[in-house]
Amino acid sequence: MQPLLVVAAVIRDGEADGARVLVCRRAPGKDAAGRWEFPGGKVESGELPEAALAREIREELGVDVRVGTLLDRTVTVRPAGRAIDLACYDCRLVGPAPTASTDHDELRWLQVGQLAGLNWAEADMPAVTMLTARTAMTEEDV
Repeated sequence: MQPLLVVAAVIRDGEADGARVLVCRRAPGKDAAGRWEFPGGKVESGELPEAALAREIREELGVDVRVGTLLDRTVTVRPAGRAIDLACYDCRLVGPAPTASTDHDELRWLQVGQLAGLNWAEADMPAVTMLTARTAMTEEDV
């Protein structure tokens, strides 16, 4: 069985290394309820990942984003055996910040150094690890 292709947005509220990122907690009744993730969703057949991400963010959060570079792409096998191919992209808001979500019960803006303290969905962990390591390396250089 082919992995399920999913895209996620690492939405930053600024350009500098100190920028915060948007994290979302899965709502009760949803898959991975209570766990944190970067917002996004499934790529439909024939859809480019970047276009899918812009669509998913618009549907889920009611806002528009500018999709930037690919930050991380990792295949994770879930406990039920289904593989998730998650591509995380650097994104910026185009317009106001989201205030609600169709799939999440909480939205938070956090510094990258705070990400490791959350209970993350398994598929998002590689991106969290990469972002945290990158920030730690940057801080050591200062």
